[in-house]
Amino acid sequence: MSVVVLPAVRGRLTEDAPLAPLVWFKSGGAAQWLFEPADVDDLSDFLAALDPEVPVMGLGLGSNLIVRDGGFPGVVVRLGKAFAKVDRLDDLTLRCGGGASGILVSSNARDAGIGGLEFLRSIPGTVGGFVRMNGGAYGREVKDILLECEVVLRSGERRTLPLSALGYTYRHSALPEGAIVVSATFRGHAEEPRVIQAEMDRIAQSREESQPLRSRTGGSTFKNPAGGKAWRLVDEAGCRGLTIGDAQVSEKHCNFLLNLGAATSADIEALGEEVRRRVKEKSGVTLEWEIQRVGVA
Repeated sequence: MSVVVLPAVRGRLTEDAPLAPLVWFKSGGAAQWLFEPADVDDLSDFLAALDPEVPVMGLGLGSNLIVRDGGFPGVVVRLGKAFAKVDRLDDLTLRCGGGASGILVSSNARDAGIGGLEFLRSIPGTVGGFVRMNGGAYGREVKDILLECEVVLRSGERRTLPLSALGYTYRHSALPEGAIVVSATFRGHAEEPRVIQAEMDRIAQSREESQPLRSRTGGSTFKNPAGGKAWRLVDEAGCRGLTIGDAQVSEKHCNFLLNLGAATSADIEALGEEVRRRVKEKSGVTLEWEIQRVGVA
């Protein structure tokens, strides 16, 4: 890439920033630049002035992401505390910053007596990430609670998009590449906080029992195929515990890949592709990646 002169910012802009510490797998290369904007205006002004040829990617908690070992050749945008606020708009509605975690949103909903958002407790990401990918768990998806979201497009333009404009399907939206979700408005239903807390506790216990939460992982690796479960197909293909280097298919939940300590992103991605090959050979089903894979090898 040719030399690029970056616009001035009020936030923090770091060149050659390691991304491995920021993602759950703890692997992968560096971002050419890591930008942590001071506020929405800072982000909008920066993107408007940035060379349109420079790739831009949003990064939340890094829980559903493989950053390849060559890193990301462009700008990675990470939303900090200024984007992690949750405001109550009325009895049933919350406006949440793009950097707010699923746990923070669901806890605020509980305190406000707003039910229907409990499933966000189980999504280890931020609003910006799970709005982009229509994140979901335990029978619910973002599309079930979203009213609208505010995004900053790659051009720097700020736009508020209603649910109908997002083109949601299973774990997918029609948001354009480079667009950053800076806030979202969610609506639930009236419920007693104790009832909400009980459901959140049930979800937390279920995750603890079934998922390798204390491992270096990336969450659910593959999308569930129509009418089936990805983990079951992986298990039936004999992949439980399969390893490449220090990358392993979890023995506890085989739709999770693990970094046992020294796995490279290439190891992890190669393991996922080997699992896909074996599942296709065994069942005829082509598993689709749910984990995002970004950057260069």
